[in-house]
Amino acid sequence: MNEFIILFRETLEAALIVGIIYLFLTSNGASTKKLWQAVIASIIASILVAYLIVTAQNALGNNSLKALFEGIFMFITAGFIWYVIFWLSKHVSDRKQLEEKSVIAMSSSWGIFFLVFFSIIREGFETVVFLIASFSMTNSFSYLGFFSGITAALILIYIFVIQGKRFNIRSFFKVTTLLLVFLASGMIAYGTHEVESYLVKSNNLQIVGLESKEDISRSWNILEPKKELNDDDFAYLYSYNIKGKENFTHLFHDSGRVGAFLKGFFGYNSNPNYVELFAWIISLLIGLSFWRRSYGN
Repeated sequence: MNEFIILFRETLEAALIVGIIYLFLTSNGASTKKLWQAVIASIIASILVAYLIVTAQNALGNNSLKALFEGIFMFITAGFIWYVIFWLSKHVSDRKQLEEKSVIAMSSSWGIFFLVFFSIIREGFETVVFLIASFSMTNSFSYLGFFSGITAALILIYIFVIQGKRFNIRSFFKVTTLLLVFLASGMIAYGTHEVESYLVKSNNLQIVGLESKEDISRSWNILEPKKELNDDDFAYLYSYNIKGKENFTHLFHDSGRVGAFLKGFFGYNSNPNYVELFAWIISLLIGLSFWRRSYGN
């Protein structure tokens, strides 16, 4: 079951971006060559990353470098998503430009390639980390869950893209671009959180003037895992022994079944630090301002 959830979520995130770009290009007769080149290259690179992670895990005594590596990839991917958000908003709003060669130029640009490449390899990295943690917890691996998770996500995105062709293209991108705004802001917040994890795990908090993890100021800290449930707790809202920790985790904690999904998509966190929160708010406001400027009318 863990394999299905992990692969479904990670595949869905990457395929969502690929699906949106694919629909935009094909709807305007543009080439998808760079798109598919990026997909193939990123899958190969993800396999290489998986090998390097497993090798590094055996060589390193902690996961600090993994956190830093993922944080950097979050920022890079978010940057390319912003590029698409702003480009898409500008050109979809101007119907004349959709008919000009600028669309073809974009389809052959390296911007598309690197956006798709980093989007997929980021999910590939995250998938490997999650699967390693899941295997460490259960000492088992389900190939059925692995491949069914991928298949379910791809089918969902396929239906989404095919159905999208039946709608007005501008209305369709009004919704999907808004989704990308939240997705990019979530990546920025998540990347900031991973940088914090690196500083904590590598004992480098003094770089930001702090002595220990307890000195980090947090906006809120809710739904903390519990060793035992109280009489007034609803047992069905909790899962036990997630990630090998012998406690009860609420569904909406960022490690819970629902919270982990929201964290991956939107950067949700049960105990964000103030830098993480402000980074999410500022990036979201900027993204929404551009989105409203293009689609507000």
